[in-house]
Amino acid sequence: MLGCAPPSTPLEPSSVSASPPLIFDVDESSFEDRVLKASADVPVLVDFWADWCPPCTALTPVLERITQEYAGRVRLAKVEADENMKLAGRYQLRGFPTVLLFVNGEERDRFSSFRPADFVRRFIDRQLPPG
Repeated sequence: MLGCAPPSTPLEPSSVSASPPLIFDVDESSFEDRVLKASADVPVLVDFWADWCPPCTALTPVLERITQEYAGRVRLAKVEADENMKLAGRYQLRGFPTVLLFVNGEERDRFSSFRPADFVRRFIDRQLPPG
């Protein structure tokens, strides 16, 4: 197979990441594992976005910056809505961007459209355990 290491080349332990990335792309096939199951360990924001959506392109850097600020207390999953319409339909999304927050496999909150950083921080803080 192209792009794979030859069978005789073992993976080095140092090449395998111990913790999942803070910001990552998901689709219908990976949503259950990377969002629903993963949200049992740490809350997961899910950003449903589209290339043609100006508010989406404005919100993305805000979400990415805040996810980095929270340093592992929340993760950000990005879903390209046009390529994952069944997933958008499952959560009855009416517009983009829409951000959902999952904790313990359940949607806890959501917002739509562009929001400033302070709004996003308050949105996340409502679902984080005190500490």
